[in-house]
Amino acid sequence: MHNEDRLPSDVHGVRTLIANVVMIGEPGDREWTLVDAGIVGCADDIAQAAAARFGDAPPGAIVLTHGHFDHVGSLRPLLARWRVPVYAHAMELPYLTGQADYPEADPDVGGGLMARISPLYPHKGIDISGVVRPLPEDGTVPTLPEWRWVHTPGHTEGHISLFRERDRTVVAGDAFITVKQTSAFAVLTQEEEIHGPPPYFTFDWRHAAESVRKLEALKPAAAITGHGQPMAGEALTEGLAELARSFEERAVPHL
Repeated sequence: MHNEDRLPSDVHGVRTLIANVVMIGEPGDREWTLVDAGIVGCADDIAQAAAARFGDAPPGAIVLTHGHFDHVGSLRPLLARWRVPVYAHAMELPYLTGQADYPEADPDVGGGLMARISPLYPHKGIDISGVVRPLPEDGTVPTLPEWRWVHTPGHTEGHISLFRERDRTVVAGDAFITVKQTSAFAVLTQEEEIHGPPPYFTFDWRHAAESVRKLEALKPAAAITGHGQPMAGEALTEGLAELARSFEERAVPHL
C-alpha cells in the first residue's frame, strides 16, 4: 500500500484488490489485531502479509467494521487458519449469523462503472455464529486497549470505525473513503480524494451524514479507510471538514 508513512508505525494496510484490511501491531509483535477480511480469494495474501510482519503469531481477534462482501470475503479461510474470535457491532450480527441479508446494490447512484455493475456484488449475509461476538457496549475493543470503537451507521446499521486518542488515528471502514469507489478508473489508479461511503451499498443517508460529522469532530490526524490510500495532515483535515459541511451535495446521490 502506498503512503504508509502517513500512518503510525503500528498501523499497516493491505489492499485486497478493491478493499483494504488493516493490521494493528508493531512489526514483530506477538499480539496484534486484524480489522476486516477483504474480498474473497485473498486469504493467502493476507496471511502472508501477516507472517511477514508478525511471524507465526496469529491475531488476537478479527474486528469487522461491517459485514459487506468486500470486508468479509476471506474471513472463513482466515478463521480456519487462525481460529480466533471475531468482533462486530451488535446491530451487524444478524448479517453475520445467517439471519439477514443486506439490500441489493443500487446501480442508479451514478459515478461510473463500479456503480453500474454493483448488482453483481454479493449482498447475502454470512453465518459465523460460533465465533462472532458483539463488541462491548462501553466502546472498548477487547484486543486493542488504546482504541475505542465508534458507531458510524449509515452505510450499514452496525457499521463501526476505530479511533485512538493519543495520535488521533482513525480506521474508518466505509464511513468515509479516500477514493471515488464508483469509478473503475479511480479504483485502478487509487486517485486520492475524500468521499462519502460507497453509494451503491449505502441506504441510510441521514445516518451516513451524521457519522461523517461524528468522525470529523474527532479531528483525526491520520486515517485509513476501507477503500483508497491512507491520508493524514492538512489534506485529511480539510477534505473531511469539507465533506462534513457539504455531505448532502457531495455524497448523496441525486436520483
